[in-house]
Amino acid sequence: MTTAAAAGTASEWAHEAPPGRRWLPPLRLPRALLDPSLTTLPAGNGEGLVTVRLAIDAGRIGAIEAIPEGPGQAAAPLAITPPVDAHVHLDKAFSWSAFPNPSATMAAALAANGREAEQRTADQVLERGEAGLDRAWRYGLRGLRSHVDSAGPAAEPSWQALLDLQQRWRGRLELQLVALVPIAFWSSPAGLELARRVAAAGGLLGGVLGPPFRRSASDVDHLLALLRLAERLGCPVDLHVDEGSAAPGAGMALLTGLIERQGCGVPVTCSHASSMGLMPLGPRIQLAERMAAAGLQVVALPSTNFWLLGHQDGITTPERPLAPIRLLQQVGVTVAVGGDNVQDPWYPGGDFDPIELLRFAAPAAQLAPWRRLGLAPFTSAAARLMGLTWDGVLRPGSTADLVVLGASSWSELLARPAQRRVLRAGEWLQPPAAEAPQPLLTPFAARVGP
Repeated sequence: MTTAAAAGTASEWAHEAPPGRRWLPPLRLPRALLDPSLTTLPAGNGEGLVTVRLAIDAGRIGAIEAIPEGPGQAAAPLAITPPVDAHVHLDKAFSWSAFPNPSATMAAALAANGREAEQRTADQVLERGEAGLDRAWRYGLRGLRSHVDSAGPAAEPSWQALLDLQQRWRGRLELQLVALVPIAFWSSPAGLELARRVAAAGGLLGGVLGPPFRRSASDVDHLLALLRLAERLGCPVDLHVDEGSAAPGAGMALLTGLIERQGCGVPVTCSHASSMGLMPLGPRIQLAERMAAAGLQVVALPSTNFWLLGHQDGITTPERPLAPIRLLQQVGVTVAVGGDNVQDPWYPGGDFDPIELLRFAAPAAQLAPWRRLGLAPFTSAAARLMGLTWDGVLRPGSTADLVVLGASSWSELLARPAQRRVLRAGEWLQPPAAEAPQPLLTPFAARVGP
């Protein structure tokens, strides 16, 4: 079965019957992303996929009908609801060419980031952010959470530009903003002023919790001050925690213990949690269970972590620091997978493309997308972590948003770069210029039409 056969013709995709209702040709969707209350839909094939026909009424899903697959029948294209990326850095995106980090070390990334921040302007951030959001939109994302450098000269231009972009894209992309500063900053008068501004803008409070860790109680004191400030202002918290190989799980243990003792009345997300994956299995399981009981959430970031961490003296170490995603899921922690850095000193690749992130994370983190827990970090769990209204499960009445892929199975999707069409409120988008198909690789795009 060829991709061209799966895609159907342009006239099929535009077919309307009866008047006022448009039916899409058959699609294969994950059963995990289809309304569980629709008992007329089967459980799914060996890859968890169900072939359905969708009706669109005024930009929303009007009906979902199962279509039996028979022998010799051409397989329909694979489709998913638009993914969510719960951790990006729009303010510094696309800055690699001017501020490269060829050594691929954390120290060099931090130094280059500092040099870039000293020269950063609102116009630069506006240009970067607009490019990033446009790519994200056309690649299929529906929500992003961006951390924003919020101390020093970069703070004002970064927030000025990103708040402007947040308004421009409202109603299309959900953009959440996190103030990224040293944790101790929140204990200062300037930190209180920043926190009030962030709260007024509907943002989150963030920071970096080791490594390295100081041999004092200051981390605990400053962390508790941050949590109490967040509670008082009603701001969720999203921290960079344990982004390194040293002292495995120390930051996660410190934060978990503090919440166990003091509680916290706002959602707390732990981005990275990288070194936790290096802990011995027994203590790792115990900490994961405590995290679940404390209500902590995790965003794993394999692209940047695998690029910067786990190498020493030019040699890759046997164990790579990465949050133990599957263990955390098994004990009940909500886990998302994020793209993190895009073409900046921290990572030279990336493009705000959720499908490529899924393709990378499948082997890197052993996330099988045909399993509910393998797909959830990009869709339903990521939406829950960000507190989005729509969980990404398609129901009658849901907005008619889809990412239709030039593949008919998960294996085919993982085998080669993905062509796609993105449906927004029942209308097809043009792909980003960076994804313009090559002449010999266009069966899907050509058959689906503009």
